[in-house]
Amino acid sequence: MAKDERARRIAEFIEPLRVRPHTKVDLARDYDPAYRVGVKNKKAGRELLRSGVELLADYQRRLAADGSSGVLLCLQALDAGGKDGTIRHVMSGVNPQGVRVAGFRVPSADELGHDYLWRYARGLPSRGEIGIFNRSHYEEVLVVRVHPELLSRQRLPDDVTGAKLWRRRYREINNWERYLTDNGFRVVKLFLNLSKEEQRVRFLKRIDLPDRNWKFSAADVRERGFWDAYQDAFSEMLSATSTPWAPWYVIPADRKWFARISAAAVLVHTLMDIDPQYPEIGDKSRSELAREKRKLEREAPAGAVPDPYAAEAEGHGRDNRKDRRRKR
Repeated sequence: MAKDERARRIAEFIEPLRVRPHTKVDLARDYDPAYRVGVKNKKAGRELLRSGVELLADYQRRLAADGSSGVLLCLQALDAGGKDGTIRHVMSGVNPQGVRVAGFRVPSADELGHDYLWRYARGLPSRGEIGIFNRSHYEEVLVVRVHPELLSRQRLPDDVTGAKLWRRRYREINNWERYLTDNGFRVVKLFLNLSKEEQRVRFLKRIDLPDRNWKFSAADVRERGFWDAYQDAFSEMLSATSTPWAPWYVIPADRKWFARISAAAVLVHTLMDIDPQYPEIGDKSRSELAREKRKLEREAPAGAVPDPYAAEAEGHGRDNRKDRRRKR
């Protein structure tokens, strides 16, 4: 499949998941956690995911070689939403040296002594890298909003708190992400949208299976009691911070396999849009390569092919030419 056609199909697949800028989002009304249009079944989904992972691995190598752009992938979800599994499966084929994962839990005393974006800025990827935030700076308008008592730990001046706090933080976050994109770092934001019933089932699985017990926390169930408040906070966050330069994608998360396909598709689409290229070498470097190639070929043992890779490639080329002649 030609690159342009492949890019078009990926763009069409993810378009229903994108939160259009300047739209008012109501999660319950606008996004179905069980949505899976475009993929027939789980078996077909596995094949799509495999293709997506291979494509992602190719573009990640090109991103690292190009070295002029970076990608920040932000994952947000309620507990049991599938963030860890998404990272594990979607990034399974990439070079670990080109990926940086940062997880953000309760801020430390040192982190609380700085502005709220400080600790997130420290975890940003370098050029040529894909950085992943497992939870992100959006915690500052989600969990902190649902639990406003946490604001007291941030020791904010009295004149910056109050009703306008959240509106100001949305603006600050949008500006920060614009700053990143203006400097060559794409921001990809995925909200894994899980239904309340599916979360209940996943919590029970963590309790029932001994090898999953370590993942369960009674605090997760207590946090479930704030479900409606979180839905409101997510809806407002999506409405206020899905921008042309850093749009949100709402990933249906009730089916893990579909969530992983969707996440891979959004990330691949971003990399295809960047279109990183392997650096081209100049005539001088090309001459040096040719000279060193001749040296290595002369070192081949008696009876050995001087350059096995070139011979294999030429063999494949002859086979392809024969196939074309047969078809004619």
